[in-house]
Amino acid sequence: MTVLRKLGSSDLEVFPLALGGNVFGWTADEAASFAVLDAYAAAGGNFVDSADSYSSWAEGNQGGESETVIGNWIKARGNRSDVVIATKVSQHPRFPGLSAANIKAAADASLRRLGTDHIDLYYTHFDKPEIPVEEIIGALDELVKAGKVRHIAASNISPERLRASLEFSDREGLARYVALQPHYNLVSRGTYEGELRDLAEQSGLAAVPYSALASGFLSGKYRPGTTVDSARAGAAGKHLDTERGRRVLTALDEIAQSHDSPVATVALAWLAARPTVAAPIASARTVEQLPALLGVAELKLDEPELTRLTDASA
Repeated sequence: MTVLRKLGSSDLEVFPLALGGNVFGWTADEAASFAVLDAYAAAGGNFVDSADSYSSWAEGNQGGESETVIGNWIKARGNRSDVVIATKVSQHPRFPGLSAANIKAAADASLRRLGTDHIDLYYTHFDKPEIPVEEIIGALDELVKAGKVRHIAASNISPERLRASLEFSDREGLARYVALQPHYNLVSRGTYEGELRDLAEQSGLAAVPYSALASGFLSGKYRPGTTVDSARAGAAGKHLDTERGRRVLTALDEIAQSHDSPVATVALAWLAARPTVAAPIASARTVEQLPALLGVAELKLDEPELTRLTDASA
């Protein structure tokens, strides 16, 4: 049985892979999304990540499609108490920004779509430096006190703003961030490693990295001369043009072969072993894509393997 991981200083215990909900209602319709969610839950998964803006970028969508699919699934399965739901605020076309009024209105809209009375983990999706941290934390604290949100977290935030937020929470005795969602993977390390990770470590925050497979590049399906039918092919394929990207693929291939594991599993296992990381986020459009992601719960790389990958991606 997979051991759940404690999420920072919170009382949340999560599966070591968060299932990304960005594809629900976008490249996966409701039936396909239900199938993926069912298979994830059957494997012991309990941590589903969404945002109120998913997937407003798709033609015909307004934002909130992902939350609606997740809400419909929870209602159909009657499993709300078994699932840790994370969602985010600031990017929905109708609820942009992080003013106190917007945070509260957006949270209520998310709760309606999710069909629940509480969000387990509520992130500020993209920080808005023009809004004082006091206003943001104050609004989030009100949601916690009202029972609408259990824990708060931040994504896409600078070390300076994170530090100011934590200091304000501590000084005033208000709700405090318990997790960070940074852009972090084997070929994108610079935005998190350094001051931000140091602060997370010092402050007891868990990291839940997004783009854990670099838009699919670290799944190993992108190779020189191949064409992949994916909405994210452009973002993934650019790594093939770098020496570093090719170096990482070579190391992943060799380690994957020695474990008889998919390349994606090895890439996620490296990330899951990094300091502060509780659970990488990865998404699946189909049930067939899921086993390679779920494998991170079982695969433990040894120190030489971890070092090989760290050096290859330096």
